[in-house]
Amino acid sequence: RLCIICTFYVLFQECSKKQKNDDTQSTSVDALSSNDGSEEKNEFDTLANAKILLSDCLACDSCMTLEEGARVFQQNQKEFFRVLNLNKKCDTSKHKVLAVSLCPQSLPYFAAKFNLSVNEAAKRLCGFLKSLGVHYVFDTTIAADFSILESQREFVQRYQRRNQEEHALPMFASACPGWIRYAERVLTNLVTSHICTAKSPQQIMGSLVKGYFARQQNLSPDKIFHVVVAPCYDKKLEALREDFYTALYNSAEVDCVLTSGEIVQIMEQKNVSMKDVTEVAVDSLFDGLKEGDVVRHDGKRSDGYLEHIFKHAAKELFGVDVKEITYKALKNKDFQEVTLEKDGETVLRFAAAYGFRNIQNMVLKLKKGKFFYHFVEVLACPGGCLNGKGQAQTEDGKPDRALLAQMEEVYTAIPVRLPESNLHVQRMYQDWLEGMDSKKAQDTLHTTYSAVNQSTSSLDIKW
Repeated sequence: RLCIICTFYVLFQECSKKQKNDDTQSTSVDALSSNDGSEEKNEFDTLANAKILLSDCLACDSCMTLEEGARVFQQNQKEFFRVLNLNKKCDTSKHKVLAVSLCPQSLPYFAAKFNLSVNEAAKRLCGFLKSLGVHYVFDTTIAADFSILESQREFVQRYQRRNQEEHALPMFASACPGWIRYAERVLTNLVTSHICTAKSPQQIMGSLVKGYFARQQNLSPDKIFHVVVAPCYDKKLEALREDFYTALYNSAEVDCVLTSGEIVQIMEQKNVSMKDVTEVAVDSLFDGLKEGDVVRHDGKRSDGYLEHIFKHAAKELFGVDVKEITYKALKNKDFQEVTLEKDGETVLRFAAAYGFRNIQNMVLKLKKGKFFYHFVEVLACPGGCLNGKGQAQTEDGKPDRALLAQMEEVYTAIPVRLPESNLHVQRMYQDWLEGMDSKKAQDTLHTTYSAVNQSTSSLDIKW
């Protein structure tokens, strides 16, 4: 067996345990070369071998088989360029339609780094990717719409069953792959049974591209090579889950994940500046349409699951129309609480827990029966998704705080759009998914999470 040091660099050595102290000195490891000498040289072979820090890994406790390790390693730039170069060859049977999906938390990084507006950054990034040979560039906000709507519905259902089902509440958010990996590999079913079954925006986007879009374009899913640009390395690991793979077409929902920082590396290798790239409008999943201005969901540093679910639950369960949410910081700024009171009683108690120190404290309280929250937005990165280890890092692996501050300013200035107001989503529920309560909607937009047996005792895992 092999051990994972980070989500895409695999070494033959003993598993490395992440320490509680986030400031522990990091050690860098070189990327292993996947080129066995049989591949033809091409213009992209000059790409520098990237380095990654141990502190970048959010799943370093996990062991992997040789097959898993090989597949994880393919989540890099060389795999992306391998497909680009195949498309330049005469054998059209090997050609792929390249589609790239951009995460909303990546765009503020490009905007702040290159001193652009977020709309300029999206269009220039689209222009750069298409100059490489990408055919379509999408925004994953529509996938987050689906994920939030499904999470809202599930929370209300769980709340209504709370007295009949032991594990109905609390409900934990499911969008963060670092948290999911930790829960499945280290924690027990006592915890995984509380995780929302709605897929993350990344994987719903995979279903949209390989399902809905492929059908619109009359393409087999295996003829599309789908790349996601994300702020987090653990998104690479998420793309490899077996439940996100369709055996019938021998096709994964997401074929490759590149971090925002890896895209910048590609620009640097090609001596391209974002300010010199032609602006190109971002594509839509719908024929003949282009995306307009960038929009986001409520929430300062993430897709806003807490805020949307809280407001929806207050309205659906208690008839309360919440306009503004007030956060109360508890032990630290990355553990905050939101409550709803009615007739002098606290009827909803939500929390946001960011970073593994807060997650571990949360889990300990749950196991002791002293956890009183109904919903928790769980994110592995302190500070949330904008602070993903795939972007806004200095050369020594520490957060670039000045750049992060600019990114937060950019992100909060993006207009908010409620997922319920997206008419495309409503139409797709009816026309593509055969209704919100259909089996197709359940199969397409949901998955399951359960504890994975490990040969190593989970008791010695410390974060």
